[in-house]
Amino acid sequence: MATLIFAGFILLSVYLALRARGGRGPQSVHDFFVASRQFGAWLVFFLAAGEIYSIGTMVGFPGGIYAKGPTYGVWFLGYILLAYPVGYFLGPKIWDAGKRYNAITLPDLFKGHFESRFLELVVAVTAIVFLLPWGQLQFTGLVAALKGLGWNFQPLWLICFSAMLAFVYIAIAGVRASAYIAVLKDVLMVAAIVITGVAVAWESGVTPVFQAASQHVSNAMTTQQLTFAMTTIVFQSLGMYVMPFGVQNFFTAKSAATIRRTQIAMPLYMLMYPFLVLASYYAISQNIQLASPNEAFFAAVTQLLPSWLVGLVAAGAALSGLLVLAGICLALGPIVTRNILSGMPEHRQKASSKVVIVLYLLGSIVLTLLTPNLMLTLINMAYYGVTQFLPGVIAVVFRLRVRATAIAAGVLAGQGLALVLYYKNPDLGGINLGLICLVVNVVVIAVFNLLLGSRPSRTMDTGVGALSSYKKSQ
Repeated sequence: MATLIFAGFILLSVYLALRARGGRGPQSVHDFFVASRQFGAWLVFFLAAGEIYSIGTMVGFPGGIYAKGPTYGVWFLGYILLAYPVGYFLGPKIWDAGKRYNAITLPDLFKGHFESRFLELVVAVTAIVFLLPWGQLQFTGLVAALKGLGWNFQPLWLICFSAMLAFVYIAIAGVRASAYIAVLKDVLMVAAIVITGVAVAWESGVTPVFQAASQHVSNAMTTQQLTFAMTTIVFQSLGMYVMPFGVQNFFTAKSAATIRRTQIAMPLYMLMYPFLVLASYYAISQNIQLASPNEAFFAAVTQLLPSWLVGLVAAGAALSGLLVLAGICLALGPIVTRNILSGMPEHRQKASSKVVIVLYLLGSIVLTLLTPNLMLTLINMAYYGVTQFLPGVIAVVFRLRVRATAIAAGVLAGQGLALVLYYKNPDLGGINLGLICLVVNVVVIAVFNLLLGSRPSRTMDTGVGALSSYKKSQ
């Protein structure tokens, strides 16, 4: 029964993708990747929420609590809450810059503002490198979700099945398919989390579950744990809205005001986290031995819910991962065809992006099979690199007089140091290494800009290029 219900919702998602196409003819590049900047508040809201509340929420968050104790999840909640004010103020300005430079991708913003081919390549290549863990994150969660159905296939087959579905969504209607499926995904995800939390409370009670779990893990935070939580909250809240796929989602909105309205409503999703915490504590309290901590949520699901509800929960989790996977692919495809292969004519970019997407999915599959990791570790790794784009994005949206060479040097210094510190694993007193690298990034930008002088680029020096680009976009 669980498999039947799951299959029914997957077929429904494919139907929604077909409806998103709406009988349109061949889609242009801008329509395929950013919906021709036509989405209203509702579609932008669900699309953005689909990227934020992904399978990392349903699988990674409970897995982190199961593996590291409840205090390990503090930063997960904190950084999302703190990110919303950042998105409220930064998101509309990113949209304005995107319209000004007719941008589809994050590197398009850097190219339009700084007019630097080298900086464009730096942002494009490193964005791909640091988004590989994000694709791996989705596949790791999808394997846990599909195993929750009782499927005993090898992980390779489960991952290939997931990759095929993500590609089908993309091929049908691009970002429009993702937006329509996001509505179904959010309904299923919230329902699944709330139902599971209520089932735990009904079966075992809230207080007994917390008391039993406290015998297995400590609720106390050491100074180092507290330092890590606080610095991670600050660091990742700054990086959440410079993710390449997040920036691209902003470009789908029809106005800056649309983005402000969606950011106001986003915190409503936080209401589901108490139910997730309860499910996590249940897995701990029952002392369930799992093959991977990522299976903690589904351990509660399979023990407490009837078969048909297990199918619903698995469908919600799977769509959460598939939607984000599709979003990553829609971001990385044009980064390669527009920014790395910059000479490619626009009429070939969509077809070529699909080839890139297939290659990216294959690469992520290999990484998932060769280097399985705790999902929260993968989240951290992606943020270490991507958040280094923040100073450059600030320079773009506020039109600051900064040299392209300085921005490139800062990005490379921050990301290079992040890789070194990640693999050396030095004692930093609990401080998130990404935050240290971001500070180094800013210092390098300031030093280079001072040494090279204040003439940042032809566009910023005269103002003519920016004004011309803006007029053309009107």
